[in-house]
Formats: sequence, C-alpha cells, structure tokens
Amino acid sequence: MVPAFAPIVLQFSKYQGLGNDFLMLDARGAGSSDSDLGLTPERIQRLCDRRFGVGGDGVILALPPREGGELRMRIFNADGSEPEMCGNGIRCLARFLADSDGDAPGRQWQIETLAGRIVPELCADGTIRVDMGAPFLEPAAIPTTLPLGEAGVAQGSLEVGGETFAVGAAGMGNPHVVIPVDDVAAVDLERYGAALEVHPAFPARTNVHFVQALSPTHLVMRVWERGAGPTLACGTGACATLVVAHRLGLAERRARLDLPGGPLEIAWDATSDHVFMTGPAVAVFDGVVTPELWGEEPAASAAEATTAAPTTAATVPAPTPAATPADIDCATACVNGCVRPEACPSAEARARVADLLSSSSLDDLVALATNSLESRTRARVERDSGLFR
Repeated sequence: MVPAFAPIVLQFSKYQGLGNDFLMLDARGAGSSDSDLGLTPERIQRLCDRRFGVGGDGVILALPPREGGELRMRIFNADGSEPEMCGNGIRCLARFLADSDGDAPGRQWQIETLAGRIVPELCADGTIRVDMGAPFLEPAAIPTTLPLGEAGVAQGSLEVGGETFAVGAAGMGNPHVVIPVDDVAAVDLERYGAALEVHPAFPARTNVHFVQALSPTHLVMRVWERGAGPTLACGTGACATLVVAHRLGLAERRARLDLPGGPLEIAWDATSDHVFMTGPAVAVFDGVVTPELWGEEPAASAAEATTAAPTTAATVPAPTPAATPADIDCATACVNGCVRPEACPSAEARARVADLLSSSSLDDLVALATNSLESRTRARVERDSGLFR
C-alpha cells in the first residue's frame, strides 16, 4: 500500500555484510504493518543505482510484525524484485537494530520473513550468528524440476551456453543451485550465472553458486544472485552450498566458506537439522534521501498531506456508531480518503506535519535529520568501543 504522500526527507542507514550492501529503513513505528514508506520498484532501482543514487545490492525495511514475531523484514533486490530471504541482509538488519536500540551481545530477534521466522543473535565480537532454519531438500519446495537424487538433494545435469554442468539444488526459503568445479576462479560467471538463473528447471528463477572444495572444512565459492547478478556474498547461498556439498561428499557439516567479500562460518546441525551462519555486518554510513532522488515534489507532498477527500461507503465501509476515533486505523481504513473528517484521529498529527513542512525549508529538514543521525552514529561508535574491543 502506498501512503497518500511520501516522506520528503527519508532517513536511511547503509550496512554491508562481506561487501553485500543494503539500505536500511526503519518503519517499526508505522501505524500499520502494511506500511512500505512509498517504495516502488522504480524508487528502489533509483536508490540502489551506484552512479545516480545511493548505491546498494538492495533495500531492507524493518516493519511491525504480523505473525507474533518481534518485527517483520521485507527485502528488495536492486532491480525492485522481492526475494524471500537474504542471509547477509538479515545480519545487517540485526546489527542495524542493535545499533539503533543500544542492544548488548546476546540479544536475539524473532524476525518474520517470507521464508518464515529467522532468529539472528548479536555475538560478543560484533558478528551476527543466525539460525537459518532447516534447508529445503524436496524438489517441489525449492522449487525445481530436478529430481531428488541418491545424495538426498535435487540433482541433475543442466546445459547452458554450450556447456553441461552437474548440479545440486537446495532451498533456504529461496532457491539455490550449486555447481561443484575444479577451479572456481576460471568460471565465466557472467555467462553461466545469468543463464542458470533463468533456466527452465527453476520456475521461480534461482541463485547460482559455483564452489570449489579446498578441503572438507574449507570451500571457495562465487555468487550470482537472483535479481542482482554477481555479488560479493550471499548468506543463504553459503548455507545452501554447504548443505549440497555435504550431501555430495565434498564437505563436512561445518566449514568455512570463502566468498569474494570474505569468509562465513556455516554449520549444519545434525540434531536440529538447522543451518547456522556466522559472519560480520558493518555500518557504513547514515544519510537522507533528497526529494529529487525520491521523485516527489515537496510542495505537492505537503498539500497532499493535509487534503484527503472523503470517500463513499461503497469504497470503504463507514465505522459503526460505537467506533471511536482511536478505533480507526487510518493507514488501512482511510486509504481512499478520510472516513471521519469531523473527528479524524490523525488530524492533529497531520496538522503538526503540515506545519513543520510549511514553516521549514528543505535545508532545515535535512539539518534536523542529520542531527538525529549524527547523535545515533556517535552513540554507536561509543558503544562499539566499549563492548567490542
């Protein structure tokens, strides 16, 4: 759902996990779990553009929960598509939450994702350990048309670009194909990664990982991410790669996986069947998005914030006589206009916003956001120097 007006000054924080970088947006205080801050595929593409925007592999929103968790995560790839999960992304989200809220090591978060409930934990050294849950091995759950092989994973041979590859597949809430090779550095990733992503064997497309086993506890891999192309790291991909490599007899249940951006420690617990990923997540900078980049005219946005035409009962049912202003969720009930203009529960808040917008210049608003971000950054640096030395 797109709100009636987009924020003129959008605050964000940029985080990276092994070079996989994301723009973090905090919408936990939104009045509705459906709030998406006005994001559209076009705006996401604009934000993630490395020359004309902020630059990033994706955008992550922290949202109110829907299913009993502490919060909900939505992630968007740089092309605007929405994947089910991202291992590096959820590590970055956890560190962002810890930095924002002042959490200490040992803190865990129950985070709702499209791949189910994921539980990251802040470690004493500043890394994030994530319980990624059990892998999906049945072909239909990945999903893939590859048959279940003797090794207990979806297996087969795929031909792309004139080459035939023996592959294995697994799911971590999102699909992954893993291709063991003798020399991962020699692989033409642009050619074969792009072709395998859209191979008919993967009806929802797939992430692509070429892996070389240096030893049973040390693997090297390269990543082609669905919707993003070559990236420096993929957390769910590292988990899926260990699972497939173990089932194929190439790796033990615990191993170090070297990605272009750095190493991850992956462990597939035999008792719980859960995969655990441990790796870094680092704050890069905080900032604000200008109206020009966001694609909104400030004057029009301010006007829209104070003028919402009443809708009819045919589009949004009127509240019952027993309802009070506090019973109305304006983010959902008033999507087509205010249903109770004579006693609007958000009128006072909207009036304050309109007054702030009309009485402040864009420079004032940017300075206000910058001061807030500066205080947050200073607190994070002071906390890190004390907790993680």
